[in-house]
Amino acid sequence: MPLEIERKFLIKPNLLDLPKEGKKLIQGYIWSDPDKSLRIRIAGDQSFLTIKTGNNPLSRSEFEYEIPMKDAQDLLVLCDSKIEKTRFVIPQNNLFWEIDVFEGNNKGLIVAEIELSSENENFELPQWIDREVTNESKFLNVELIKHPFSKW
Repeated sequence: MPLEIERKFLIKPNLLDLPKEGKKLIQGYIWSDPDKSLRIRIAGDQSFLTIKTGNNPLSRSEFEYEIPMKDAQDLLVLCDSKIEKTRFVIPQNNLFWEIDVFEGNNKGLIVAEIELSSENENFELPQWIDREVTNESKFLNVELIKHPFSKW
C-alpha cells in the first residue's frame, strides 16, 4: 500500500526567498471524512484523483492517479469549495521542500511540507522554518476547505 509520510511547518516569510517559478494548484474534495478523502487536483497542465486514508497526519495511505483534464474540471464543479495555491519547490540535501502559498479564503497562509521515506528520517531544518504543525489538523487541506485561514 503506498504510504505518504509528510511533515508540515509554518515558515518565517521574511527569511524565505521563493523560487521565481511556482505551479498553480486548484483542488477540491468529492468526499472527506476524518479518516479518508477523495481529492481532485489540477496542477499546471496535469490533473489527478487522489484517495487518502488514515487519520495520522504524519503517515497516511495515498493512491494517486493522473486523469484527463476535462474529467478533473468536471469533477471540481461537483466540489462545494476549492483550495487555490501556488507551490514552489526548494531542494535541500537530496530532499525537496514544497512551499504552498495559499490564495482565496486561505490567503496569508504559507505552509512548508517535506515528504520523507520513514517517520524517523533525519533532515535539516532550514533557517526559514518557524514551527512544526504536522499534528495540527487545521492545517490539512481538507480542513482548510471547511475552516479557511481567513476565518481563524
